[in-house]
Amino acid sequence: MTAPVTQRTPRYMPPLDAWNDAALPPSTTLGGGALLASLVPYAILAPSSHNTQPWRFTLVGDELLLHADRTRALRVADPQHRELTISCGAALGTLRIAARAAGRTLDVARLPDDRDPDLLARIAVGDRVEVLPRDVALFDAIPRRHTTRTRYVRAAIAPLVLGDLVERAREDGATLEFLDEEAPREAFATLVGEGDRLQAGDAEFRRELAEWLHPNRTSHRDGMPGYAFGLGSVASTIGPWVMRAVDWGDAQAARDRDYALGAPAVAILAAPSDAPVDWLRTGEALARVTLAATAHGLRHAYLNQPMQLPTLRSRATALLRTGGVPQLGLRFGVGTEVLPTPRRPVGEVLRVVAAPPMRAAGAPS
Repeated sequence: MTAPVTQRTPRYMPPLDAWNDAALPPSTTLGGGALLASLVPYAILAPSSHNTQPWRFTLVGDELLLHADRTRALRVADPQHRELTISCGAALGTLRIAARAAGRTLDVARLPDDRDPDLLARIAVGDRVEVLPRDVALFDAIPRRHTTRTRYVRAAIAPLVLGDLVERAREDGATLEFLDEEAPREAFATLVGEGDRLQAGDAEFRRELAEWLHPNRTSHRDGMPGYAFGLGSVASTIGPWVMRAVDWGDAQAARDRDYALGAPAVAILAAPSDAPVDWLRTGEALARVTLAATAHGLRHAYLNQPMQLPTLRSRATALLRTGGVPQLGLRFGVGTEVLPTPRRPVGEVLRVVAAPPMRAAGAPS
């Protein structure tokens, strides 16, 4: 590593202690399976829908397998498991960024087995590479990247910064298109508000969302504590009940519309197609873009309602000048520091199995 070893995060207590493991850079001396295992603590800090963390890793010798954990799927909000696959792609992208900080590339085979749709990637250690300052900057952002759902300061973001985010998305085959004109921004904000009203009017959607909301003083290592939404201790305790019982669509629509119109930058992250492999690559681009934004001192949050509802998604597609299929909506700006959301421990998501023995030449198969 070219950067000095520094402590970049506070010392968190359970259930936030997974963030402590990202405080130190990965070893540049490890290789093979040992290196891959050492990178998983960074990958699990990736963003995921409702903080479901729908990934499983299996280390088999010198190969790391990434599987989708569909027991954590959002059956109402994400019936096709599109956002689940994007979330797993974000974990893969974070893994790749951590590997670069260790001076290695990763060889990745995406969706390598048609017979096993849960197997999203086979990963092996690739070539040694020089660790560049941009690699260090992205890696250093891993323990500082948190979704910030509060209002952002109305201060313009430098065009060079926005251009950098566009380029980062392109590195993973995605398109990040900023809605920098009034008409498309207004149209997108309207879609976000419509999405809020439609989703809040669905009792099953409200019930599913409430299942992933937790009080601030929680022992859960997944989901979203109330503080992620700016709720105090009492409000976070009754929040799940209110979420189930009340149609909060109008209030949320007004708030999100205000956020979409008032944020310094709003963008749609799009993929070339709606195929699962492009969902995975979208997640990799999401990791790179949000870590680059964090490195630039920006916060980010999601405006995904128009992409979660087929009736609105086609209208979001029409807003894209550069084409592609919209996958996620994002807003960027300077905002208040927030605590990270919990993460499951590595031992819960990483399984290590013995590598199959090599068959001697000439032995019967």
